[in-house]
Amino acid sequence: MAPLLTLATSLNQWALDFDGNRDRILESIQIAKSRGAKLRVGPELEISGYGCLDHFLEGDTMLHSWEVLAEIIDSEIAQDIVCDVGMPMTHKNVIYNVRVIFHNRKILLIRPKMWMANDGNYRELRYFTPWARHREWEEHMLPLNLREITGQSTVPFGDAVIATLDTCIGVEMCEELFTPASPHILMGLDGVEIFTNSSGSHHELRKLHTRIDLIKEATVKVGGIYLYSNQQGCDGDRLYYDGSAMIILNGVVLAQGSQFSLNDVEVVTATVDLDAVRAHRAKSSRSMQAAQGERYQRVKVDFAVGDEGEKEMSRDETKEVETRFHSPEEEIALGPACWMWDYLRRSRTQGYFLPLSGGIDSCATAVIVHSMCRLVVEACERGETQVISDARRVAGEPESSTYTPSDAREFASRIFHTCYMGTENSSFDTRKRAKDLAEAIGSYHVDLNMDTVVTSVRNLFGMVTGVKPQFRVHGGTQAENLALQNIQARLRMVLAYMFAQLLPFVRGRSGGLLVLGSANVDESLRGYLTKYDCSSADINPIGGISKTDLKRFIAYGVTAFDMPILDSFLTAVPTAELEPITENYVQADEADMGMSYNELSIYGRLRKIQKCGPYSMFVKLVQEWGGLLSPAEIAEKVKLFFFEHARNRHKMTTLTPSYHAESYSPDDNRFDLRPFLYPSRFPFQFRKIDQLAARLPNRSIQPGAEKAKLE
Repeated sequence: MAPLLTLATSLNQWALDFDGNRDRILESIQIAKSRGAKLRVGPELEISGYGCLDHFLEGDTMLHSWEVLAEIIDSEIAQDIVCDVGMPMTHKNVIYNVRVIFHNRKILLIRPKMWMANDGNYRELRYFTPWARHREWEEHMLPLNLREITGQSTVPFGDAVIATLDTCIGVEMCEELFTPASPHILMGLDGVEIFTNSSGSHHELRKLHTRIDLIKEATVKVGGIYLYSNQQGCDGDRLYYDGSAMIILNGVVLAQGSQFSLNDVEVVTATVDLDAVRAHRAKSSRSMQAAQGERYQRVKVDFAVGDEGEKEMSRDETKEVETRFHSPEEEIALGPACWMWDYLRRSRTQGYFLPLSGGIDSCATAVIVHSMCRLVVEACERGETQVISDARRVAGEPESSTYTPSDAREFASRIFHTCYMGTENSSFDTRKRAKDLAEAIGSYHVDLNMDTVVTSVRNLFGMVTGVKPQFRVHGGTQAENLALQNIQARLRMVLAYMFAQLLPFVRGRSGGLLVLGSANVDESLRGYLTKYDCSSADINPIGGISKTDLKRFIAYGVTAFDMPILDSFLTAVPTAELEPITENYVQADEADMGMSYNELSIYGRLRKIQKCGPYSMFVKLVQEWGGLLSPAEIAEKVKLFFFEHARNRHKMTTLTPSYHAESYSPDDNRFDLRPFLYPSRFPFQFRKIDQLAARLPNRSIQPGAEKAKLE
């Protein structure tokens, strides 16, 4: 036999968009059937959307999910195919995350999730209870509307498998693949040949390799066909779900969906021979374990998943394909761009506004917008009707318009607005870089000086207090110097929102713009930003990306986007340009911070990923840096980082919602839950560090001579 197995994947669902989610599910079923498929699997919680968060605790979410499920089951589109659909539901007053498997208006099985994702970005245990009775099921009483459609009063609910006339199907859900004792092991030993996995897995730089390795490994030992379906797109929060659906046979990849896409529906298909599974499992040791394995209860159904006779002979089996991975630079170009397009079209605003400083961070943000515009144009050239419709609306065209974006720069001129907000402390070079970049991208650019606004605030303070604050280079104190820098930064935020609200009006259009922030993950970790300055915005596409990765992305963009102007950003010294430039002083970010961006990446990974406090970080860095720096020097670096991180921790509670891309993100609102009032000098911890540093030998060959290697 060679059944055509189909995975409907990359559904770009939107939390609480029940109409849209239903329509996308039905479209995926229709495409699957048109390709001759007998089995369709969708992403996790696809009816409600994965990112409903506390809305999962509302009865309305459960009610509407049942109503949409009823519409799908009763639709003619959903007949003559086995469908695996995800939703939240209540069973005996307990909320579960479930898969509903149905066929021809009959529910075969409701399978609840057994292991929950409950760290990092995930809080599933806040909403759902795991099904703890493994390999057991009971009856679930259906709501009235489902009883009328299915003719069933109760259906099986629990951990069971489905036995068709020709094979056996088992369900594994997202996190269950990542657990040490994954269900597919015992299911495979009990004769399950087809595993489905419905997932809500988010994008993170360099993460896809781990996920694909686990999916391949799932069937290398036990054998079988693995259908992996994942959400794709921004469903309403900081995460971008990055698709990459797969069909795998005995550890061999037969089909892989796109990781990033503007499409709302993508379907992946493969023709697979079940005999290949049985041949793979014909091993003595596997058979001995299978004969002793624990048994699953089977839900027996009277239909076959595969084709029979001459029909199956007319199809060719799908051959192995090469697994596709994007480089980190490509991931930055594509992931945030797709997320921004979803955010823009679903918020129904008229474009983006970006304060363009002439530095590498705002440059990277602008280039990501350029990448978004390129993706829109490419989708329009392929005739993607949804993208064309959204692009017309965002660009301010009437419904009757025939406008279709055909050039990224032209489209950017309609939906992307940039502004250089200069002061007397700004340099000619940054102003020119901002202008040249705006011209290369095609944004509607404004160049202004805001000295009169800054002077007015400064004079107002002097009139009220009798004291006119001065910069440090003019004899002012540290407090005066910092206050004068901060007022410039905060006034830029005020001006950004004013321009974002009124620029469409100035251009004869209605609506407003979304303001983009451009603080990178390392600056947020260190707290090197002014609270409520121009880093305070509506969304931030680079807030979860390190400075190191952003530099690599800009270097990549020089060639990939044919933008020679980007070279000038790579060689420029990062500077906030908030202090006067003198003959002997030019403000520089790394000098201000007291640490390099490379060091910040190391601190961030040790703190978050390896879960180090001050003392354990010092111990690890002595091992890593001991040949370059003395223990005392390493101790001072560690203490400075934790002091600055702790005293600026309050800033992270107000970070602009950022695209999540880095595993050491300090985003307080979702990913990194920590207090924001610290004993910032850590007296006990720092004392232990100093005591140990004093006892350790100095292993550095030439103290201070090779410190540049850390930069």
